Amino acid sequence: MRPQRGTSKNRSLPSGRFNLRIEPELHAFLRDAARAAGTSLNDFCARKLASPGGLMDPAAGVVVDRAGSILGESLMGVVAFGSWARGDESESSDLDVLLVVGEEVSIARGLYRSWDDGPALAWDGHEVTPHFVHLPSGSERVSGLWAEVALDGLVLFERELAVSRYLAHVRRRVLRGELSYRVAGGQPYWVHEP
Repeated sequence: MRPQRGTSKNRSLPSGRFNLRIEPELHAFLRDAARAAGTSLNDFCARKLASPGGLMDPAAGVVVDRAGSILGESLMGVVAFGSWARGDESESSDLDVLLVVGEEVSIARGLYRSWDDGPALAWDGHEVTPHFVHLPSGSERVSGLWAEVALDGLVLFERELAVSRYLAHVRRRVLRGELSYRVAGGQPYWVHEP
């Protein structure tokens, strides 16, 4: 006798089917996006779910997409940091985004011009401000920027976990007491301890 669908013998094998109830407006948007991409709605949704940023906040996806369109395969990571990431932003705060690039990319004004050539980006009502950087080697002295990003940064995208590994390296140095956070005259700074 052949097992029928839905029997316990058949339940351990995934069907490959996934049904999702969504608002008609979202369905229309996805259908139109799939059509524009020249693919089926099913294939478009599967690719979107599997892509970097496919499941993130739409505003974060726009930031990652902008960075990717400028840097291509040289984009190693995107990390939101600063007051917004810490949750202590004001209405006038910007939203800082660290764009980690490969060593083959020269960090020059042209990168910022490329970013500025597109429409201004906002996320949660805050203007997105890019900061282009190279990923330091583990033996380099940790800058205050990287210490701040290691403690409060939110990794939005990365390749091969290189950014997360470096941030973990910095956090371990903080935990060992090699770096300490101080404030003087209301200004925060980091000190390398002997």
